[in-house]
Amino acid sequence: MAKFTDYNLKSEIYAALAEMHFDKPTPVQEKMIPTILQGRSVVGQSQTGSGKTHAFLIPIFEHLTQASEVQVIITTPSRELAAQIEHAAKQIANQFVPEKQPKIGYYVGGTDKARQVNQLDAGQPQLVIGTPGRILDLSKMGKLDLHTAKTLVIDEADMTLDGGFLPDVDSIAGALPSDLQMMVFSATIPQKLQPFLKKYLNNPVVEEIPSETVIANTITNLLVGTKGRSKDEVIYHLLTMGSPYMALVFTNTKERAKELAQYLRQNHLKVAEIHGDIKPRERKRTMAAIQHLDYQYVVATDLAARGIDIPGVDLVINDGIPSELEFFIHRVGRTGRMNQAGTAITLYNPDEEQRVAAVEALGIEFEPKNYVQGELRDGIDRRRRRQRNKSTTKLDPTMIGMVKKKKKNVKPGYKRQIKAAIAKDARFKKRVATREELRASRKAKKKASDQTHRR
Repeated sequence: MAKFTDYNLKSEIYAALAEMHFDKPTPVQEKMIPTILQGRSVVGQSQTGSGKTHAFLIPIFEHLTQASEVQVIITTPSRELAAQIEHAAKQIANQFVPEKQPKIGYYVGGTDKARQVNQLDAGQPQLVIGTPGRILDLSKMGKLDLHTAKTLVIDEADMTLDGGFLPDVDSIAGALPSDLQMMVFSATIPQKLQPFLKKYLNNPVVEEIPSETVIANTITNLLVGTKGRSKDEVIYHLLTMGSPYMALVFTNTKERAKELAQYLRQNHLKVAEIHGDIKPRERKRTMAAIQHLDYQYVVATDLAARGIDIPGVDLVINDGIPSELEFFIHRVGRTGRMNQAGTAITLYNPDEEQRVAAVEALGIEFEPKNYVQGELRDGIDRRRRRQRNKSTTKLDPTMIGMVKKKKKNVKPGYKRQIKAAIAKDARFKKRVATREELRASRKAKKKASDQTHRR
C-alpha cells in the first residue's frame, strides 16, 4: 500500500494533507499521482467520490513555480464543482507562507466580470479554476493570458460533453502550447469524447480504476415503498427519526424541491435549497453556509448531484427515481465518500416497479424496508416476489400428475422429460386453440355471407 510520503512532495503539501486528515492515497490517487508528477498526460476514469480532485491537485501544487503567469487551467462543467475545487486548492495554498502562496483565479458564470477584469489587470494567477465559457470569455477580452499554461485539466469530462461545453474547452486547448500536459478525469468516457481526446492527447496513460460495485461499498441502499402514504410525511420522519450529520434530499424537479422544502420548514426544520431557480449569488451563499454547517438538511435537484462535495453527508434520500438513471449513481455518491459509511434511501410507488428494476440492472442492490410506526422494518424482497409470480404457470391435472410421478421415481433425465412433456402439451393446446380460431372465423364469415344474401 502506497503512502503520500512515497512521493517526496513539498512540505506545505504534507501539512495540508495532515490538516485534511488524509492518511493514505485512494486507489485513483495511488495510480495517477506518480504518473502526473512525471509530466505525462493522463485519462483517469473512476467512480464518484474516489478522490479524483486531489489526484490532480497534489501534483499540480508540486510543480507550480513562483512565476507570475498562468501555469495551470482547470475547467469544470458547473459552478459548484469549480467552487469545490477552488476550496480544495485553497486548503493547500494556505499552507504556503504569504510571499510564496500560489495565486488562484476563480472564474465562473454569474460572477462579477468587471471585478475579475480589474484583478487580472493587477496580475495573472498561476492556477486558473472555472467554467469553460467564462475562462474563454476573459481570454478573448485579452485579460486572461492562457498561452503560458503548460497544464490543462478537464474535470468531469462526460458532464462537459453532455452540457455542450466541449467546443469552449476545445478553443481553450487550441490556445495552449503543443507540449501541453493534459489531464482528463471522468466517471465515464463516452464514445463521442474520443475525437477530442485523440486531437490533443499523444500517447496518454489511461487508468480505469475498477470498483466492485458501481457505488462505494460503504453505502447502504434502502428501498422504501410509499403506497398510501404522503412522501412529504415519510421524508420528514426519515430525516428526524435519527440524527444525520448532514442529509441531502434529491427531487426530480425544481417545483418539487420548492414544495418539499416548504413542507419541511413548516415542520420546523432548517432547510437549504439548491436548484435552477436559485440565483447564482444566492446559490453561492447557500453553498458557503452549507460548508460552514449552518444547515443540516438540504433539498436539491440533480444540479447538485454532480460536482458538489458537501463534507459529512451521511444520509441521502431520493424523493423519486431520476428520469436519467445515471443521476441515481451520482446522487447516492454524495454519501459514503472517502471510505466513510453512508445511507441512501430511495422512495418508490408501486407504479415505479420498472424504474426500480432498471436501477437494479445497473448493479445496485437494495435492502427492502417498510416505514411502520416511526421505524424502518424489513420488507419483502421484490425480486423474490417477481420470481414467484413467474413460476405460477398452471398445468393440466394430467401434467401435474406426471410431474409428481416423476419426482417420486427419480431417474436420470427426468427433468428433461418433464420439460419435454410440458412443451408437447403446450404445442397441443396451441394447435387446438388455432383450430378453434379458424372454426370461429369460418362461422363468422358464413354468418356475414348469409346476412348479405338476405338483404
